[in-house]
This record gives sequence, structure tokens and C-alpha cells, in this order.
Amino acid sequence: MNGSVWAATLPDGERVGGEPLDGDARADVTIVGAGYTGLWTAYYLAVADPTLHVKVVDAAGVGFGASGRNGGWCSGLLPLSLPALSARHGRYAAMALQRAMNDSVGEMLAVAATEGIDAGAAHGGVVTLARNAAQEARLRTELSDARRFGFEDCDLRWLGDDEAATMCRATGVRAGLFSPHCAAVHPLRLVHGLAAAAVRRSVRIYTDTPVVAVGPERVDTAGGRITTEVVVIATEAFTARLPGRRRDVLPVYSLMVATEPLADEVWSAIGLDGRPTFTDARHGVIYGQRTADGRLAFGGRGAPYHARSRIESRFDTDERVRRDLVATARALFPVLADVEFPYHWGGPLGVARDWHPSVRFDHTSRLALAGGYAGDGVAAAHLAGATLADLITGQATARTELPWVHHHSPAWETEPWRWLGVNAARVAAGRADRAEASSGPLARRRAAGWRRVLHAVAKR
Repeated sequence: MNGSVWAATLPDGERVGGEPLDGDARADVTIVGAGYTGLWTAYYLAVADPTLHVKVVDAAGVGFGASGRNGGWCSGLLPLSLPALSARHGRYAAMALQRAMNDSVGEMLAVAATEGIDAGAAHGGVVTLARNAAQEARLRTELSDARRFGFEDCDLRWLGDDEAATMCRATGVRAGLFSPHCAAVHPLRLVHGLAAAAVRRSVRIYTDTPVVAVGPERVDTAGGRITTEVVVIATEAFTARLPGRRRDVLPVYSLMVATEPLADEVWSAIGLDGRPTFTDARHGVIYGQRTADGRLAFGGRGAPYHARSRIESRFDTDERVRRDLVATARALFPVLADVEFPYHWGGPLGVARDWHPSVRFDHTSRLALAGGYAGDGVAAAHLAGATLADLITGQATARTELPWVHHHSPAWETEPWRWLGVNAARVAAGRADRAEASSGPLARRRAAGWRRVLHAVAKR
């Protein structure tokens, strides 16, 4: 069976629909994109000023993109390291953004509770495993960086082999890191619950309404023109489909698999008591969670980038990647050897050229946007939406001083260099991981070589 476990387990009564725009309309704020960024922006605008006429338009439906398909990590993770942020913005700005991201996890869950959104959430943190010497070295560097920036055990702490293996009983565990700043959620229930909360506050959502052009004070759609004071672009990976924006973000596919609910004895062998999310320190990203109804949902990168930033429904599954994900899950947890993974799905996420997410509002053009979360967008989109609402309503807050506000990322390279570079990095990451998992001096030299290739490609 191909299909998303989130879609299969979304109760019908929680699904928020919508109708296409049929004719011209007016609004104070028009938001393009009915995912987390767009809906949190709409929600916080309605909270800040209930008199605002806020409209949201989407080419498909609520949560159609990454918001409804992701791994269900509401985390404080950023795609840039603290040293990288500090090099761009200074030490204290880097610390402020990381603390705001950490706080956003709890703040988002608090709003969900207030609004009666049942997202199947568990604030269990995230455990990152080290399963070979190279991974352990990377985690020690990450911990050292955190300490240099003033983050203590309450934000990130070291796990010895016994404690790490008790938390997540994967094979070959040497050590780990634990951060409490993550919650496992059912992402599609969260985004539909958020849409319902916005609608209760008089936000109007139009679905099946493709946008054909965006300009100052207007959004042209297949169903009509919306004349508006402010336009917000909240399309993340799908920004590449907007006219003139193909090189703004790179749509990178991340795919997932999931089981049916597992027996208690299987979970006893896997662990994840308290539902922490989990990953390890390999270069090719993997991520997983124990769902509220007792399934294992597991995903990772590895799908190819498609030339000219193409986004097509046929890319949402990939048989080779599905086999690799199942094999990886079974290698981590041998108890899954005979367990089927009937669900397989995926979709694109948005990556900025400098891996730096952005939140912007131009007071002259009255055009706003946010995105470039590189796969860590659940809590980031909440913070971005609240920040956009502050900027649009003219509020000076701690959020509007964060260093991602008004950041401009460079454009991605033209083709074929974009395709060559991105897929070369993907291959290098996989080969570095395979070499690191082997032992001996030859394997170490190969791993070092592939890491140099990976870093060289990433910097260009």
C-alpha cells in the first residue's frame, strides 16, 4: 500500500475543507499557502486584530504540502549550526534565535491545547544516537558548541551508551545526545486543527485555487483576483512553482514509511518510552517517531533532486528509497525483521541556498514571506507565523529582532549545475556513511575523502 499514514488516520470530523475562489475579492491580508506558515500567520493576525479580513488560498488543500506529510517532529532544530549562525549574525543573535526556537515548541503545544487541537502530541524530546566513532565525534562537537554558547544540560545533554540504548534500543549504540526541545505530533491533525482554529476567528480559506501571479496589492488566481493590502508567500518548497521564483528555494524530497500498530513486546524491544523522536548522526538524514496509536513512522532523505526544481506527484514515492528505509529501520531494530511497512509517502521540503530560513516583510511593496526551513519546519513555522503577524501589524517585539528577520538568501545556481551539485552531495553523504560504518584505516580514509567532497559541494 502506498499512501500517508497521517492521511489514513486523520478522523473525518477533523478535516477542514474549503471551496475554490469564484470571482474577484478583497482582503486586508492574503496568504498564499495553507500549511503551517500560512495558517499560523493567519491565526496570529486574527488574534492581534480581529477586524482584519484575512484570506488564505491554496492550489490544493489544507496541509497538502510538507505540513501534512512530514515526520511529525515539532523541534527546536535549525538547519544552521550555532557557529554558522554566529559567524553571520554574532554570538548573541545566534543564541536568541536558538532559544526562540526552543521556546516555540512549548508555545505551539500550549496554543494547540487552548484551541482544543488534538495532534496526538507527546513532548518527549529528541534522542540523537552515535552508532560509530565518526558519529560520536560529531555529537561531541555539537555538545561542545552548545556549551560555548551557554546551553546547559537542560537544553542538550550527553547520554552514555547504557542511557542512550535504554531510551532508544537501536543496534550498535555507543552514545547519544538528548534535547527536551521536541515533541512528536500527528502533523496532519495539527494542521487541520490549526485551520479550524483560524476559521473560528473568521479567516477565510480557499482551496483548489492555484495562484498564477503575485504582485503588490494583488494575488491573481485561477478563480479571480484578490485585491489586498498585504500579500504573504507561505509556499515553502512550492515557491519554486511561482513565476520568477524557481531558484529561490530548492525542493528536496524526503520520503517515509510506517507500520501498522505494533505489539507491546515489539515496543519493549525498541524502547522510545515517553515517545521521544529519534535519529542518528549520519550524514544522510533519518528520523522516526512512535506514534500515539503505536506505529513506527520512519523517514529519511536519499531521493534524487529532479532537474529544474520539478515537483510532481509521481515523485512522492520511490521504490528504491522505500526499500532502503525499510532496510535501515530493520537494521536499527532487528525485531522489525518480519514486520511489514504498508505505508509509503513523501514530498518536497524547501532548502535555501545558504541553508538559512527567512522571515521578511517589505513595507514598500507590502509583500511578506517566510520559509526555507530545510525539513525542520513544524516549530519554525509557528515562530515564523507569529513573527510575520508582528511585522504586518507593526508590533516591535523580541521576535522581530531575531536574525532571520529580513534575511535574504542567494539564489540557487542555474541548471545543470544545480542538479549536478545537489545529487553529488547526496551520493557523497551516502558513501561517507557507508565508509564510516566500516572499520579499518582504509575505511577511515574513504570516509574522510567523501566528507571532503560533501563539504566542498555544500560550500559552493
